[in-house]
Amino acid sequence: MTHLDQLRSHGLFDAKVPRYSSYPDASHFENGVGQVNQSDWLHAIPRSDEISVYIHIPFCKRLCWFCACRTQGTKSSRPVNAYVEYLRKEIRTVRSILPVGVRMGRLYLGGGTPTILSAETMSILLDDLFGAFPKSDAFEFSVEIDPTDAKPAVLGTLIKYGLNRASIGIQDFAPNVQKAMGHTQSFADTKNTVDFLRENGGAAINCDLLYGLPHQTLSSFEQTLDQVLSLNPDRLSVGGYAHVPWVSKRQAMIKESDLPTPEMRYALASLTKDVLAAKGYEAIGMDNYARPGDSLCQAQKNGSVRRNFQGYTDNQCVTQIGIGASAISKFRQGYVQNAIATSAYQDRIDHTHLAGYKGYVMTRKDQVIADIIEDLLCRFRLSNRVGFFDTVADQAVVRATAVSLMRRFPNAFFISHTGLQMNEWAKPLARIIANSVDAFSHSNVAYSAAI
Repeated sequence: MTHLDQLRSHGLFDAKVPRYSSYPDASHFENGVGQVNQSDWLHAIPRSDEISVYIHIPFCKRLCWFCACRTQGTKSSRPVNAYVEYLRKEIRTVRSILPVGVRMGRLYLGGGTPTILSAETMSILLDDLFGAFPKSDAFEFSVEIDPTDAKPAVLGTLIKYGLNRASIGIQDFAPNVQKAMGHTQSFADTKNTVDFLRENGGAAINCDLLYGLPHQTLSSFEQTLDQVLSLNPDRLSVGGYAHVPWVSKRQAMIKESDLPTPEMRYALASLTKDVLAAKGYEAIGMDNYARPGDSLCQAQKNGSVRRNFQGYTDNQCVTQIGIGASAISKFRQGYVQNAIATSAYQDRIDHTHLAGYKGYVMTRKDQVIADIIEDLLCRFRLSNRVGFFDTVADQAVVRATAVSLMRRFPNAFFISHTGLQMNEWAKPLARIIANSVDAFSHSNVAYSAAI
């Protein structure tokens, strides 16, 4: 039996499983939990902690059909500026609850399109952020940037405030693919943005691509990869497009008949890995790549790569504070998600000052399962390290999981000194294997497992 046959027999080309940017998946968050716990969990953060702060800007001048993010279109700056005023209110409230001494290790502006803000509005927001959250010594500031609408004045403002990592959305440069996914972006615009960032501040560059888009072929995607590599990015995220029109209605504009087959998706992912490996990039987890000197590669070598709502990361902050509509906060005790709709978010800020609504309270067993899933997706193993799962109850869960995995996925693992290690051929099954550990595995909100 070939590896392709083995992958097919385990459901790679037809299974539907979550992305596991969190465990449990956000679809299992419960109404009211965030509202009850948010203030207490903020107050309980240890004084010595470094936290991540995520700011969600849900506005775009155009709504790309492929996107499933929480976004809304606008042609005017008025709703954007009004929304920023609510962000500022939430920032002040969160700061008033946090213990003195908590510092910000990471700041991430995402969306939507953060660069839709004017330079003046961006300055006002960042003044409030840095006034509320003192920076740590190893502070990193990342922003999602749309090269089709990234004005030099806004980029210059971000650089002035310390931007040191830019995430450049590309997806695909092939014109027929762009037309079919409702997103037009030239290579020239992208290169101009990358050159501006490097020449004026030296920010590290992440490039975000998608495979599995309509009309993609091996030849066309290899050409896109060549164009992207000419930009010399420090990292690449090359994920699989998730066609979920029941979650994001705009995706109904994309014809399912134009999408690659699951087997072609696998071939596109394999092509990506081969092309990037030939250029010296190291694979991180299932869909990220980085240059050998990048901090993400260093984290992989020392076993500290993590997975959060932004994907694979070297970020070691335990707590992430989400600011803005639909933003999710992660605490030691569980998760809190802000009210999702912009109007509902603003209403909550007006009436309760905090916007938390949905959430989930983690049990100790939940945390062990979350750690197991992160270990499987980041290191392709089930660890037996003492201290990683440090109680008798933890170890019992791990042993039971190991027995189950060996039974359900024969030949996918071998036994090493660190525990169960995934064989190379089985790594594309990592999310399916993680799903077998997931206590909520019968979710209706899931994505294709065809990597």
